[in-house]
Amino acid sequence: MGYFAHETAIIDEDCLIGEGTKIWHFSHIMSNCEMGEGCNIGQNVVVSPGVKLGKNVKIQNNVSIYTGVECEDDVFLGPSMVFTNVINPRSAINRKNEYAKTIVKKGASIGANATIVCGHDIGEYAFIGAGAVVTKTVQPFALVVGNPARQIGWMSEYGQRLEFDSNGLAECSESNIKYRLENNIVIKLENEF
Repeated sequence: MGYFAHETAIIDEDCLIGEGTKIWHFSHIMSNCEMGEGCNIGQNVVVSPGVKLGKNVKIQNNVSIYTGVECEDDVFLGPSMVFTNVINPRSAINRKNEYAKTIVKKGASIGANATIVCGHDIGEYAFIGAGAVVTKTVQPFALVVGNPARQIGWMSEYGQRLEFDSNGLAECSESNIKYRLENNIVIKLENEF
């Protein structure tokens, strides 16, 4: 076993858990889950059957990741954020065959207490503010906040706000990586400017 699981964690059969992953207090990893290397699963997390997590996914306390959700590498899920997997749930009606898929793309961050309504993907390096309620697909590098969530800007791969000039160019204040905004799409530049 190349991962750590706290003694109170429950890990069902047929799970693939990557080297160096840590699973903390009172978390439940259900059958047929896949987790890449170096993930950190906080306290009181539930990972439902069939969920896929890439490498280096960080899940803070009190998060439930339901069947139909996939998180790519380097995703951050803030404390008590919420995924849904059915649009119109009813206790007396079984809708397990109606689970909608949600993909959280590489490097995206979802803030504390945010809600992601199922069937809406989160783009690469997108940043979902704390408490936001996402009801539509989020573009790569987008910064969204509010209820319902609306885009208010752009973020770099390092999580710094990008301020584009009149030529559509911006530089990350932390990494000095440069970006171009063309037709409402952010493009990372390779040694341009």
